[in-house]
Amino acid sequence: MHEELEPNIEKNELTILTSRLFDPRQRLFLSNISIVVDTNTGLVIGTYKRDDSSPVPDTATEVNTIDLRGLTVLPGLVDSHTHIFLHPYSETPSLNQMRDESFVERVVRATNHAKAALMAGYTTYRDLGTEGLRDADANFRDTISRGLIDGPRMLVATECIASSGGYEIRQEHGMHCHGAYAPRISDPADGIDGVRAAVRRRLGAGADIIKFYADYRKRQLRFPVPAWPGSREEMNVMVAEARAGKAPIAAHAQSPEAVIMAAKAGVTSVEHGYMPSEEALNAMKENGTIFVPTLAVIEALLLPGGGSNSNAHRTFQVILDHTKAAYKKGIKLACGGDTGAFAHGDNVRELELLVKAGVPLDYVLQAATLHGWEACGGDLCGRRFGCIEKGFAADIIALRGDVAKDLGALRRVDFVMKDGKMYKDERKLKFVERP
Repeated sequence: MHEELEPNIEKNELTILTSRLFDPRQRLFLSNISIVVDTNTGLVIGTYKRDDSSPVPDTATEVNTIDLRGLTVLPGLVDSHTHIFLHPYSETPSLNQMRDESFVERVVRATNHAKAALMAGYTTYRDLGTEGLRDADANFRDTISRGLIDGPRMLVATECIASSGGYEIRQEHGMHCHGAYAPRISDPADGIDGVRAAVRRRLGAGADIIKFYADYRKRQLRFPVPAWPGSREEMNVMVAEARAGKAPIAAHAQSPEAVIMAAKAGVTSVEHGYMPSEEALNAMKENGTIFVPTLAVIEALLLPGGGSNSNAHRTFQVILDHTKAAYKKGIKLACGGDTGAFAHGDNVRELELLVKAGVPLDYVLQAATLHGWEACGGDLCGRRFGCIEKGFAADIIALRGDVAKDLGALRRVDFVMKDGKMYKDERKLKFVERP
């Protein structure tokens, strides 16, 4: 992880002292590493290992030094599946949010959501759909980038692409001559030419990432609702067009058939994929697909308030076991809870559930950092993050306690830096700027 770099601190540089630093490439906690940050570029200049016997500056008097010794230091966390405009379904069902809440209310809520996420240690959001607000996430992303509000770096999908009759608000009363109407919640597209045009529309609208529904409730008004596994040809075209536009592409896929088709089409990631299937796991492994299991939203829907339904608990355990099977098969995992359906700021619930599923902590932390960057497209993002090394964004957080011994430390975030700028500092000794 680190290279030998002798500190030569200029006015725009600062040194961060750590005693316990997680390296997601090696999945190891490293001791006595110092990080040098350029506050002008917001990048890590380099790192070096301190000699245990060498004197360490007193942060109370040393200029341009941040002392995070005694805390667990991690790269800023990446939530790989969020919806900034949603708030918990336990407060208001998704239908009522998309259909009834005003544009202004949803933007104001999103502003609060962004700050809550940042204070919880999340420096990057992969936001996968506005849920009824068209392309507003691209504009919202830009307000953060321009420094108008505080929040995670955002990579957005704008609207998601779905087949006609796929992802939309259903109304059995079809007499729409007068009165209210149901807002559009996806970009509907059909056929090879239609889906190619839809990808181009999303890129033109400012999307960083393309998301499509590989399967969804296409025949929702029929009872019982039949499964619809999607179209392989359309998936192939969307992946090819996204690649031509240098954008990653994510597939919402629940059924094994849809997971298999999406993986074989070459998507960057599969979202949800909770139905157990060895064939689906094999397809993701063989095609290098990143798996984002979104356990937190499944828990929130299956077990609201903790839940007492024994059948629901058994179902959830099957899903946890499926996630562990993905890890054991060597499928790359990224952490994203479908945050918004449950509270922004509670994002770490996804990490806790991955550990509960039996995924080792070091893999979970890798999934929540470096693999998050890869799910966002890696170098297609235009900025490197998710790891603390030369040339990467200075996204650095510090937890009170040793997370390797106490998972609860994930919820005790004392320090947050994004792009070399501090947003939270609850240490007793504060950073001292040079006059």
